[in-house]
Formats: sequence, C-alpha cells, structure tokens
Amino acid sequence: MQLASLAYSNTRLKRRGMLCLLAGYGYSTLELIQVKENEITPEGLFSLLNSELKREIPEELIYSRPLRCLDMVAAEGQFTFTADRPHLSCAAFFIAEPNQVINVEYDSVDIDCRSGDFIKVFDGWVMKGEKFPSSQDHALPLMERYVDYCDSGTVRRTVRSSQNVAMVFFRVHTVGSSFTLTVRKPINPFPCNIISQTPEGSFTMVIPQQHRNCSFSIIYPVEIKIAELSLGHLNDFPIKKSMPGCAGAGDFVELLGGNGMDPSKMFPVADLCYNFNGPAQMKIGCDNTVVRMVSSGRFVNRVAFQYRLLDRQELQRIKVNSVEDFCFTG
Repeated sequence: MQLASLAYSNTRLKRRGMLCLLAGYGYSTLELIQVKENEITPEGLFSLLNSELKREIPEELIYSRPLRCLDMVAAEGQFTFTADRPHLSCAAFFIAEPNQVINVEYDSVDIDCRSGDFIKVFDGWVMKGEKFPSSQDHALPLMERYVDYCDSGTVRRTVRSSQNVAMVFFRVHTVGSSFTLTVRKPINPFPCNIISQTPEGSFTMVIPQQHRNCSFSIIYPVEIKIAELSLGHLNDFPIKKSMPGCAGAGDFVELLGGNGMDPSKMFPVADLCYNFNGPAQMKIGCDNTVVRMVSSGRFVNRVAFQYRLLDRQELQRIKVNSVEDFCFTG
C-alpha cells in the first residue's frame, strides 16, 4: 500500500564536510542539560562518524587513539584524552550497532575533582538541549542517567548504556591531566531505543510482553517502508492518521518527524494500530524520522521496516506538494 507523503523539510542531505559546523563549539552547564542552539548538529557528528566507522581491526589487537574534546566514536577500543590546555566543555558521542549496548570502562583517571574537573557518562545522547531516548521512553529518571566519576569512580569502574548510544561529558582544567577509557559493545538481545548509523537499512523491533516504549531514530530524511506489524491482538488492517490517534489502543506504532532529537517533541505523522503484512510506505522529509512502538506489556509486539535516504528531487517535491510544513524552518 502506498501512503501519501506527509512530511516536509528544509533538510539538507547529510554527511557533508568535516567539523566546520562545530567551530567554536561548547556547552552550557551540564546540569541544565543544554547544548547551544547554533553549535552541535547531527550533520557535524555524522561527518565525524564517516571518518571513524567500520574500522577493520584484528580481534587480537585493541584499537586505540586519542580522544578529542568533541568526538564521535563508533569503534570498540581504548581512548585517551590528555589536556594540552584547559578544556571546560567537552563531549564524546559513542554509537554502536542497533543490537548492541555500550560499556564505558575507566582504565586510568588523572583529573582533579576537587578543582572542578569531572567525567560524566550519560545514558543516551543530548543535542541542542534535547535528549535521546526521551524521558518518556527511558526506564531511569533523568538525573539517574548521569554517572559522575568523581562521585562513583572508585566503586563503579564500568558504566553500561541502555541502548546503542551513550555520551561522556568532561571538563579538565590542568595541562597534562588525562584519562583513558575502554569502550566495548556487548550484544543486546532485545534492542530498544536506537539511533541508526546510516540513512539506509532495515530493522525488526520486538518488545516481548514488556510495558515499555521503544524508538528507532534515523537522523536523515527518509522513506519508511513497513513490511510487517504484529501487535499481539487480532484486528483488521488499517493505518490511521494520528488524529485522534491510537493512544487508546495501548499497543501501537507511530511514525514521527521533526528536526530535534527528542521523540516526545516530534510531530506525529501516522499511527499504526492494527496487525498487517505490508508493504506500507511513507516519505518523511524531516531532519529526524522515528519509528516508535508503545507496548502495554500484554502482548509480544513486533514491527519490521526498511528505510532509505530521500534524494534532492524527492525532498523538493515533498516541500512543494505538502499542505503542512511542520519541518520547515526557513
């Protein structure tokens, strides 16, 4: 079944250039959980990822390299940051495959916590003040998603994420201060809350009788093709526009579009309330596209889908033909 194109954009194709977009980068205080609006962007991060992704390292060797003040890490290995000057506002973004989580291990740490240095691991990503996963989709309260080495480093040498992304915020005042982290990526048998590394691929999300919400985020304008949806209860097929939506169903899948990271702040494009075998497809021209499953815990729920990057011509047609323009920012 072919769905009407509902999503709209001012998006540019991603993966351009290196860190020119990140010049002058910095963060406001970690406690406010903010990233300045004109600084860090998905484009900049994923251009970093291009240079780092899919390194082929023999299993018997440990990949190692310096950690930068602003960094994207997609490989397992050992990463060392050494301050050549005061660095007051740094962050490293870690990403794994969809079926993996991230272990961050402190190998050695030489910072001065009493002078204001810190290393904090965040369970998820923060970008432009928005979090992934959203607070609605994460099992922990927000502040429990931060683990501060200066508070717990002596008793908690390893921090594990709940999904395939994590961040490390750090501040180091003294030249020569350093720390070394080892990153490992164990398998997650039931992945929930995922950021895709690429603009094309396929995924099957399964929630096995658990009361939880799971989001699959694609930080690109894409076409989504739903191949199968099984919500554990038998109903006839439809796909419903998300007004009034499927919230009363208890178990449903929604397609979201927006230009931020937080699914709870994105525009609901369509709700899928009933079982079907597809394909059903939709083009979403936003900077971020999310497939989000809400589960009551009463059933085994499953959705299988494919996605691909929209080209320039498709984006232009969507923009011209759309009545709504919720992704357009000028």
